[in-house]
Amino acid sequence: MAPDALQGIVRQQTNAARWNGAGWPDFVVALRAAGIDVAESTATRGIFATDAGGTAYGLPHGVVVARSAAQIASLLQAAQVHRVPVTVRGGGLTTEGESVAYGGVLLDMTGMSRVLAIDADALTVRCEAGIYWHGLAEELRREGLDYLSAPLNMTSSVGGTLGVGGIDVNSARLGCSADQALALQVVTPTGEIVECSDDLNPELFRRVILGYGQFGVITEATLRIRPYTPLSMHYYYYSTLREAIEDLQLLDRNDASDYSGILTILDCAVNLLVAFDSAEREAAFKANWAGRLRGHGESGFALCMLRHYALRPWRLGEALYLLQRKQAVFPEFRRPEFHRDGRMEDRTVVFSRAVWKHWGSRTMVIPDLATSADKFIEAVERGNAVCRKFFPHYTLYCVGIKLRADHAPHYEMSCVPPGAEGWAYGCEFEPMIEGEVYSRDHFQSFKNAIYDIGVDMGASYYRFGGMMKGYIRRVFGDALVDRHLAMKRAADPAMILNRDVIF
Repeated sequence: MAPDALQGIVRQQTNAARWNGAGWPDFVVALRAAGIDVAESTATRGIFATDAGGTAYGLPHGVVVARSAAQIASLLQAAQVHRVPVTVRGGGLTTEGESVAYGGVLLDMTGMSRVLAIDADALTVRCEAGIYWHGLAEELRREGLDYLSAPLNMTSSVGGTLGVGGIDVNSARLGCSADQALALQVVTPTGEIVECSDDLNPELFRRVILGYGQFGVITEATLRIRPYTPLSMHYYYYSTLREAIEDLQLLDRNDASDYSGILTILDCAVNLLVAFDSAEREAAFKANWAGRLRGHGESGFALCMLRHYALRPWRLGEALYLLQRKQAVFPEFRRPEFHRDGRMEDRTVVFSRAVWKHWGSRTMVIPDLATSADKFIEAVERGNAVCRKFFPHYTLYCVGIKLRADHAPHYEMSCVPPGAEGWAYGCEFEPMIEGEVYSRDHFQSFKNAIYDIGVDMGASYYRFGGMMKGYIRRVFGDALVDRHLAMKRAADPAMILNRDVIF
């Protein structure tokens, strides 16, 4: 038991109540009559007992591996009749229990992971929604093509990503992953198979994109793609968050780079990543913008840190941690097998490998804040102070998201913050657990402190499920939540699809 385990705090939400199982036997009979296999063994169900966060646990009554839209349609029709909860899971990379089933059936989408068609002339790809991004990337690379933007962790599924957003280090230029979707095949909660896009069934399209799985199961997606290019990488190091964020936003406003983002070790070693797809873009950056950035190169920053800690010998432990972290992480971004002629050949592997190897653990707690550009520095600084209070070591990941202006707005209850114009900015606050033991109360109070900043500042969040469900009304207000709750009830009469995530 962790030393703070008996400390009482206000819980916004813990594990959802387990479904009582009424109607399950008849539901299973209906599925098997339709030729749908349901796995009910403890071993199979136990595979899905938690998600990547490792703080929420539940057990489905049974597991169905997705095979086709028709199969999913039959499943959802039976679930409505027998009122059986359906939890949809792709890569399982949620951190608040959103893809954990507290009873009912868990629908494993990884059974639908094929690339269906690549159109090199139109620069589009049609794929099944259960495919992981790294699998999609492998197929595209064989054709000299690439995705536009994808989550840094490439074991995310395409469908799951489109339902929440998906943030890449090129999102400040190209938008989030969900913005790359041109059309979807969706199975509605009542079992209808519907094609949708900005022009065809647009209302459903806008509720499914960034809709946290409330209004349908994405089964296929048509995405924008592009020709493949290796990257030229540059790193700038700062000792203050404010200067790094100001320089990040300067680059974004002026379209000065193809990729940009901030990754920190604590708040005293701040790395601004800047990268380019072409030599021409890189040359323009060097001529017009590189000299305006206030960050240092690696050797210059090392000298600054040496001077800083020489004047603060009582903080040498922190200096040693920074050095150890640098020695462990930096080589992952420079592995020779993924670089050629000074350019990164495969960011798919490099970033995903490094992120999961050096930031992942059995327990991952990653509260976040999404704000308009003008509120972002304050939000990050306040969130950083919370991290300092709760954990000895942590990291921040900051990135901009260019907002689309060519069609109707995003789903109202999405991660896109209200009032943002041009760009939104997001920051993930991630403690480095490193084998330490903390109680759930400690993690929950940390997350509450971050989420309270968002409420106070009128911001939004990337994750709306699991333990932060209690913030939904505080963030959006009763009128907006009740309006969308009415939409959900109309679309999902038995309220069976991904319940307890938002509604």
